[in-house]
Parts: sequence; C-alpha cells; structure tokens
Amino acid sequence: MRVLGIDPGTMILGYGVIEGRGDIITLVGYDVIKCRSRLPMGERLHFLYLNLCRVIEEYQPDVIAIETPFVAENARTALIIGKAQAIALLAAAASHIPAFEYSPAAIKYNATSYGASSKEQVQEMVRLQLDIKDEFLPADSADALATAICHLRQDHMNNIAGGK
Repeated sequence: MRVLGIDPGTMILGYGVIEGRGDIITLVGYDVIKCRSRLPMGERLHFLYLNLCRVIEEYQPDVIAIETPFVAENARTALIIGKAQAIALLAAAASHIPAFEYSPAAIKYNATSYGASSKEQVQEMVRLQLDIKDEFLPADSADALATAICHLRQDHMNNIAGGK
C-alpha cells in the first residue's frame, strides 16, 4: 500500500510518501510545498491545492493520511490549519483516493510508541524507521511521514482485528 502523509499548513505543507508491504516500510519521497507569505489566504489555498494535486498525480498513492489540527494549543491557529486540512481532503476527493485523519497524539504514538513525543523525537524516529540519511529532514516532512506511518500501523491493526 502506498500512503501519502500530509502535515497541513497554509504557509508550509509537508508531505511524505511511503510504501508498506507487510512489516516492511519503504521511503518513496518527501518534500514541502511553500507559499509566499504575502499571498492572500484564498490564493495560498489555491496554490496548495494545485501543488498537492501534482504530488498526488506524481506519486499515485492508494490512500492519503492527514494530520488533524491540535485545538488546545491555539484555536485561531487550529482554524487556519483546518483550511489546509480541508484542501488536502478536497485534493484526495478530487483524485478519488480515500483519506484518513489522525490526531497528533495518535501519530506520535504510532511513530514513537509515546503519544507525547517531542517534534525532535518524532523526526528522529521517522529518520531511523525509514533509514533517511539526509541531514536535513524538514520537520513538516517528518510529521507527514509520521502520519503515513500511523496510517499503515492503524491499517495493519484493523486488518488483524478484522481477521484479514
């Protein structure tokens, strides 16, 4: 199964693609989509949508996993991130690809076995699990890859629980 993980943001949207076959997870690619800060919100969202559709076309994922915003930190920030999350859901629907949403705690738990891990711990565990040698793994890409890992692990558990 090929999973596109997305860490939504209206300035920087991180993405990462992994392939899961049984217990083996392979890195396919990762990057970020950056918007110019002076663009009005509508233009930023349009830019994100077009570029995310290009990523989907390039990598041809089977599913898309999206991190949901954490509301307790700052409601205003969560609402803004929610706009980028909606763009990711729209791009998935337009491409007829199922999308799944995961909380930050679930993502951290599935990536590191600890739901309150720091960003640095998530980044390092993603680097280790996917054998990433690149010295500079953007935090947004690491979060997106962790989201994809979360989906593979949740899907695996659902298959076990469902008797598949």
